[in-house]
Amino acid sequence: MENNLILEGVMQSVRLKSRQWLEDTQGNIIIGEGRQRIFELVEQTGSINQAAKLMKMSYRGVWGKIKATEEHLKKKVVITERRHGSRLTEDGKRLLTNYTRLKKDCQKEDEKIFNKIFKSQGSYDRNSGGVR
Repeated sequence: MENNLILEGVMQSVRLKSRQWLEDTQGNIIIGEGRQRIFELVEQTGSINQAAKLMKMSYRGVWGKIKATEEHLKKKVVITERRHGSRLTEDGKRLLTNYTRLKKDCQKEDEKIFNKIFKSQGSYDRNSGGVR
């Protein structure tokens, strides 16, 4: 059992950072923060090219990430029509909405666990992986 005094005196300036992404069993990314931003920008601007410019990426790079997600899901997430630009499909919107919700919920839970372990008066039992 260890006491949580390691961060005593600096807790006000310490915060937890975590990232979430979805990947397949081979480790290929389906969606993470970068693709989330791509999908948001495609939906906002109606353009893969504009999304790429705003992200300071090449069109080919953004297109490749969209295609990789579609290949792993075996579903279209972005549709491009010649004179109407690009937009998210219903599956793309659902993926973006669900990922955004997952990320938000994970961050809330991460913060609770962080506070419980590092800011509580108790101590952390590394053998059980829990707060005592």
